[in-house]
Amino acid sequence: MPERFDFDTSKVWFVGAGPGDKTLITLKGYRLLQQAQVVIYAGSLINTELLEYCPADAECHDSASLTLHQITDLMIGGVKAGKLVVRLQTGDLSLYGSIREQGEVLSEHGISFVSVPGVSSFLGAASQLGVEYTVPEVSQSLIITRIEGRTPMPPKESLESFAAHQTSMAIFLSVQDITGVVKQLTSGGYPPETPVAVVYKATWEDCQIVRATLADIAERVKASGICKTALILVGPFLGDEYHYSKLYDAGFSHEYRQA
Repeated sequence: MPERFDFDTSKVWFVGAGPGDKTLITLKGYRLLQQAQVVIYAGSLINTELLEYCPADAECHDSASLTLHQITDLMIGGVKAGKLVVRLQTGDLSLYGSIREQGEVLSEHGISFVSVPGVSSFLGAASQLGVEYTVPEVSQSLIITRIEGRTPMPPKESLESFAAHQTSMAIFLSVQDITGVVKQLTSGGYPPETPVAVVYKATWEDCQIVRATLADIAERVKASGICKTALILVGPFLGDEYHYSKLYDAGFSHEYRQA
């Protein structure tokens, strides 16, 4: 029998499912699934193999076709029945997670929630490529963004304006308009030779990677058939230039070591 943990059933537990690989869920998220009695999971956006961690008699609901109030009704009903309720969401909750709107409905019924962070797909994509977003003297910042779709973007957050920084960028929810992405990035300042990687379903078994430059990435992505569930990574961090970190340089002194 797995060890039992005392999770508060008067609250809803929002759990980040990780990027895809079912072993990349946090230990706390895994323990919650082991004891969950009601699980509302984010449809095809999560690896349903994660549900194998749940008890055999757990109620598992796919939220892909549900509205906000249908989702929260399941949560509220579960909590009122004294059950451990888990809302299993993609990646990490803090990115495009929509937890605030769910939390507001729950609060109207006197129910609070707990957030359990997860591994975001932008981290899974970097691990899949074996790269760092922050390369000494090349890039020390990362912009996480998306293009405008049904959800409008704030006026000062266009890809074109972000591209002026020419730093590392992870672009979510945008591969369906890869041509528009390239147009905005190049008009904003990235040179056409800037390296790009498109990572489809990072860490999943059917992960697919397309690497190119801004000059030809759109053509290659279209040829691959990738049109959703992919991240666009762009910036010189994907190139050949790098510099050693001062942290481990024998000629560099710091608090724990003399040169």
